[in-house]
Amino acid sequence: MASTLRRISGKYLPGFISARRNGGTVPIGTKLIISYLLIIGITIVVFAVVGTHLIGTIIMSEAQASVRNNLNAAREILHGRLRHVNDAVRLTAGRFFLRDAMPAVRTDPVAQELGRIREVERLDVLTVTDRTGNVLLRTSNPPLAGDNVSHDEMVAAILHSKKPVAAVSVVPAADLRRESPALAEQAYFKITETPMAPPREASEETAGMMLRAAAPILDSHGNLLGVLYGGILLNRNFEIVDKIKQTVFEGVEYKGQDIGTSTIFLNDVRISTNVRNLDGTRAVGTRIAEDVYDQVVVSGNPWIGRAYVVNNWYITAYEPIKSINHKIIGILYVGVLERKYVDLRKQAVSTLLALTLTGALLSMGVSYFISRRVSAAVRQLVSASKEVARGNLDTTVEIRTNDELQDLADSFNTMASALRKRDTQLKEYTQRRIMESERLAITGQLAAGVAHELNNPLQGIIAYTHLLLEKTPPEGQLRETLGKVVDQAGRCRDIVRGLLDYARPVKPHKRPSDVNSILQQCVSLVENQALFHNIQVVRELQEGLPLAVVDPAQIQQVFMNMIINAAEAMDGVGRLTLSTRVEPDDRHLEVAIADTGHGIRPEDMERIFDPFFTTKDQGHGTGLGLSISFGIVKEHGGTILVESEEGKGTSFIVRLPVKTAGEA
Repeated sequence: MASTLRRISGKYLPGFISARRNGGTVPIGTKLIISYLLIIGITIVVFAVVGTHLIGTIIMSEAQASVRNNLNAAREILHGRLRHVNDAVRLTAGRFFLRDAMPAVRTDPVAQELGRIREVERLDVLTVTDRTGNVLLRTSNPPLAGDNVSHDEMVAAILHSKKPVAAVSVVPAADLRRESPALAEQAYFKITETPMAPPREASEETAGMMLRAAAPILDSHGNLLGVLYGGILLNRNFEIVDKIKQTVFEGVEYKGQDIGTSTIFLNDVRISTNVRNLDGTRAVGTRIAEDVYDQVVVSGNPWIGRAYVVNNWYITAYEPIKSINHKIIGILYVGVLERKYVDLRKQAVSTLLALTLTGALLSMGVSYFISRRVSAAVRQLVSASKEVARGNLDTTVEIRTNDELQDLADSFNTMASALRKRDTQLKEYTQRRIMESERLAITGQLAAGVAHELNNPLQGIIAYTHLLLEKTPPEGQLRETLGKVVDQAGRCRDIVRGLLDYARPVKPHKRPSDVNSILQQCVSLVENQALFHNIQVVRELQEGLPLAVVDPAQIQQVFMNMIINAAEAMDGVGRLTLSTRVEPDDRHLEVAIADTGHGIRPEDMERIFDPFFTTKDQGHGTGLGLSISFGIVKEHGGTILVESEEGKGTSFIVRLPVKTAGEA
């Protein structure tokens, strides 16, 4: 009963009944919490790494975009000042007083008016030449005149095209000195050693960078009378860079430092800047970093990115300044202090990490609550499963979570109810079987006793009937009647003998025996009978068959019974096949007895081994042959299998144990 219940429970509870384990178990709640923690930890790390990288990238991208816009604004301011110079020179060159005075511009009224214009327009240089490039008047140095400046690129452009020009230009120290000794002195720099700057042999800078414009002086017929050029020296002129700083960065400071700076370079030397040295002075005379110089001046490409400026790191934008001949002569720079963006990135990262950790803590709390809820339901199911495994089929589980666990609990309760019903049915069935077994045992004992008591009178009836037959004439009704008495008494004797054999089976005397030989003896005993005259006996006996541990007499009885049954099933006409073979495991052999008779009906298959069951006509057979054979084979540790197809024949397969080498 208990084993049957365990088999049924094992069928219905594959996932609930816990098997005994050698080691301890980890609760599912702990596994869930650990899984949640791993997921949360991985999420935190991914968010921290990816978020930090993205924040840094975004902030720096925004900084670079901002400084690029700042560079555009600085360029407009520089070009705006250049346009102012160009407008002043061009309009002055077209005035009547200058055209009418050519070439006598050194007269006091003309010279005074040109000097006034230079001061009003805040020009450092305003010079008039004739149509061959000879200087007629330098308003910044009136005594010096008469030298030829046709070599100057601006003057040469006017002499060639007679069209106004304006550009940033580099003026050698000698030309500056002729324009004004003060300008030459203003342009002079002692170059300061600067970290990360490219190697340079010269230790001073004497040339000047100017915003210059030149315009032709034409008569009424468009003939060239001369050239007027003017300009503003950028060396130590901080007006433009400070205007860029004030306009673009609005003079904002960050932790005591200007957040934005601007610089104009002559080649690689700062000639106008609001970048500060450590002592607070302007960093004029310092030089640009080598990597920036190579990209901007050597390669002619803009630079947008992080760069070291004098004594600090900036997010910078550089672009080349080109002369009228498109030669790179300097650099325009704007930069934003990197520290601000570094601190902003740190703040953003700190905020992100704080939010991530807060979310992680909340997630862990929710995860703990969920895992506890799930594990509690699972613990209920495990506990109930163990109760069912111990035989307590009244166990139920109450889970109301509106999810798969509730469905599982409902299925468990349905299963437990089915098991209770099955258990009740099994108990009732077992009780009936026990009662039937007891009744059959009593009936068997009674039948055996009755058979034993009837055996002696039957022997007497048979003996006296034979005596009467000997004294009765061959002809006559009495002899026929006595013959019928002998036949029926013999049938009763066979039934009694079979009943005794079935009720009190004889203990087999097993010994190693040749099954092929036993089968051959059975055939030799029956093949001469009239029933077998039209039956073809086919022998398919395996040679070298190992010995079987059997009682030869009892096994012969089994084979004889099956052979005669096969002959009767074929009505004496057909083919009887006898075959033997060793199973692949070498521990059993099979004997198959197959006929081509009418077969066994499917509804009779389950009853052929029942006592007194027979399909033969009344008066033929007792229905005990197969029952006795089944008992004999079972006593030998073997089995009988039946394969039958109605109308085609039947095969009985007897499976017997083989004698092993150890037993020999």
